[in-house]
Amino acid sequence: MMTLRKSILWGATALLLTATSASAQERLVISGGTVHPVAGESYQGTIVIEDGKIVAAGPNLSAPTGAKTIDATGLHIYPGLFDAASNLGLVEVGAIEVMNDSRELGGYTPHLQARTAIHPAGEHLPVTRANGITHALSIPLGTPGFAGQGTIFNLAGWTIEEMEIEPAAVMVMVWPTLQQRGGFFMGGQSSARSRRENYDRTVAQIAEWLKAAREYDRVIGSGAEIPPDLRLEALARVTRGELPVLARVEYEDEIRDIVAFAEEEGIRLILAGAREGYRVADLLAEKGVPVILGPTQSLPVTPDRPYDEAYTNPGLLHAAGVEIAFGSFGSAYSRTLPYEAAMGIPYGLPTEVALRAITINPAQIFGLGDQLGTIEPGKIANLIVTDGDPLEIQTQIRHLIIAGQETSTMNKHEELYQRYKAR
Repeated sequence: MMTLRKSILWGATALLLTATSASAQERLVISGGTVHPVAGESYQGTIVIEDGKIVAAGPNLSAPTGAKTIDATGLHIYPGLFDAASNLGLVEVGAIEVMNDSRELGGYTPHLQARTAIHPAGEHLPVTRANGITHALSIPLGTPGFAGQGTIFNLAGWTIEEMEIEPAAVMVMVWPTLQQRGGFFMGGQSSARSRRENYDRTVAQIAEWLKAAREYDRVIGSGAEIPPDLRLEALARVTRGELPVLARVEYEDEIRDIVAFAEEEGIRLILAGAREGYRVADLLAEKGVPVILGPTQSLPVTPDRPYDEAYTNPGLLHAAGVEIAFGSFGSAYSRTLPYEAAMGIPYGLPTEVALRAITINPAQIFGLGDQLGTIEPGKIANLIVTDGDPLEIQTQIRHLIIAGQETSTMNKHEELYQRYKAR
């Protein structure tokens, strides 16, 4: 009986591997739809996909024989959308500690990568991809310091090894804040002086870690034998300029501080959040600092600010020459990413820029512009086939292609809807 079970198991495994291999080699053709390549003018044409990548795209292509074909007549084809800052795969239910794996103990864990904690079977991933988001950056969180490295991955697959696009895309630096935390009854009251002292102390500590990483790199480069330090090895990639730093900072004074700090330390900075970015837009443009904007459908940062502060911020940053992208900064609402970008359109953000901000812009910001973000030969075949503009809430995703494979849009929301609709 044991031998029979083993034979069945090995046979099933062989069939699975054969099916997977055949699927990986399968050609997929999308024809008849209006292609919106983002890199150029739209056209009605055909896209040919093989081995997970786009091999041809154009208005007058003949479909290869024997290929699986998706008839997109009357539909639209766009690049898959990119959530440029999330905790997808790390958080299932934020209020339940054992289902929240976005933080590690301590403020200095630069050697850790988000990929090691991403849960491919999480319920948020199918909900998110059903709305056209095909890939995302997932970042760790933490106390002020270095929280770890963010991972860019596809939102479909069995294992993170199969899904990951860039295991170490950014170093996440948690910058301190000068803002009051909590109220008197929450134990959060502190004087402006003490907040400034804590702020300066933390910034100096971050600088010390970078200094230590440079020294460690120098000693290793000299050929000296010293005990390995994974934390300093990781930070040395930052000080050498190999790995950009992503830091979420919202307020004007702190944005000015971190931009000056990055310039002094010689590190590549990507700003996240930047709710008051419009107040220093010229500085960000001058220094070439890209910005990953958070949700626009939110309130102003303080009660005395204009009601439309979050809506106008993207357009003002773009007008100043700042490269922008959008991130959900969460997992439960990552699916609303296209609408966060769309919210800026009535307030000065050009429609084509809003689309670029969730496709090619984040790819370029993270150094993956040659792999993602447009419909061109050689790019990873992350595509969506829709019945309208993906920035509009009434648009439906008709076909979802991730890494060249057509992927189901079924998800928990749809399952619950169908269940209770038929009650």
